[in-house]
Amino acid sequence: MTQDMVVGLARNAVEITLLISLPMLGLGLIVGLAVSIFQAVTQIQEMTLTFVPKIVAVLIGLLLAFPWMMNKMVDYTRDIILNIPNFIR
Repeated sequence: MTQDMVVGLARNAVEITLLISLPMLGLGLIVGLAVSIFQAVTQIQEMTLTFVPKIVAVLIGLLLAFPWMMNKMVDYTRDIILNIPNFIR
């Protein structure tokens, strides 16, 4: 296994991790901004108001994006397993 192969594997792992986490992080960011704007406009500073909508949005997003996320993870894992003979040369 060459140094280029190791760097390529690490790069692919980081890319797939970022790609899979992007929908959940994006939803959390959008809902967090919306709640912050709502709190600033209404001057309501309730702590649970910041966490509960984010949790609900991320869970709904996870339910909707899970098939796509699972497909990406299975494809990545399949590629890793199929390339094992190339890695041990």
